[in-house]
Amino acid sequence: MSNLPRVLVAHNRYRVAGGEERAVEAQLAALARAGVPHTALIRDSAGAGRARAARALLAGGERPELVARAVRELGASVLHAHNMHPLIGPRALRAAREAGARVVLHLHNFRLFCAIGVAFRDGAPCFRCRGRQTLPGLVLNCRGSVPEAAIYAAALAAHQPEVLACVDRFVTPSDYAAGRLARLGVPAASLSVLPHYLPADALGERSRADRGEFALVSARLAPEKGIAAAIEAAAIAGVALKVTGAGPLEQELRALAERLHAPVEFLGRVEPRALAALRARAAMAVVPSLSGETFGLAALEAMGAGLAVVATDAGALPEIVGPERVVERGDVAALATAIDTLWRDPQRRRAEGDWGIARARERYGEERYVSDLLGLYRALG
Repeated sequence: MSNLPRVLVAHNRYRVAGGEERAVEAQLAALARAGVPHTALIRDSAGAGRARAARALLAGGERPELVARAVRELGASVLHAHNMHPLIGPRALRAAREAGARVVLHLHNFRLFCAIGVAFRDGAPCFRCRGRQTLPGLVLNCRGSVPEAAIYAAALAAHQPEVLACVDRFVTPSDYAAGRLARLGVPAASLSVLPHYLPADALGERSRADRGEFALVSARLAPEKGIAAAIEAAAIAGVALKVTGAGPLEQELRALAERLHAPVEFLGRVEPRALAALRARAAMAVVPSLSGETFGLAALEAMGAGLAVVATDAGALPEIVGPERVVERGDVAALATAIDTLWRDPQRRRAEGDWGIARARERYGEERYVSDLLGLYRALG
């Protein structure tokens, strides 16, 4: 075990938890099971007021010396940072490097350039901000608050050179994300792709989708997730749809379902066990994203559970579910046809579900993830 790296994992939790939080928790669990010495340094935006967050963002983070101290106490050879804004910041990356750690920055989204991270507005992917050209985010007021938009535009542009200078390796979860980030300004030679994984207990033995009772959507109820298209498609196909998750569009989506007399039930946020129970009863999962998804963890989790998946061609989703299982984003008629076709063919649903389990086990298993992760660390020298 002496040749294993010692890893400090740093993450600034978002005000609303999502897929990145699950990815960080999965990394910590994988490191623990692999016997890799590690410590987590977690900050939480939910506990920081907007004024404090703004100050930290402009300053490049708070108290970088605490990160340097954590590196020294662990004897860390690697700092693996996930979201760093606003409380950790680029100064912490520099401090970790000066304390003797190599620095890995995991880019789960486009927040290095984009004030809202998801690079989506007006119903479509938006990559106007690139390199240090962050002014479009202010002009378009992407944060919904001109002062906040100004702070993000200034801070992202000001600190980007330091990020590029002190990160030894950038990591992202898909080929799509790597290509897009390189075009936005991340040095391609410094980018590695490390897909997420599913633990063994998240992989089904065989699909039960042929006995499924409904279609399932599990996502934040936000514009980029395309939930409205799934509701419209369910109304056309006449297939019952259960929607889990919460978000700013909840009331609008409820009104849409009522207006269309769509067979849709909104379940709000559900805990992991309750979501697993829903997947065990579902016929298929629908992933109707409109944005440039950097991965698509909900799609992978549905595949691992043995569900047939209907997805859009948004970002990395074709990589995850296979290009033959996607429809054009925003095409409600095509989405309805795909849902209806699976609903009418239980045997196909089961076959698709079994295929998804096999694909998840082969491409997105924990052993592969740990091997790739440790290989990445060792390549840092």
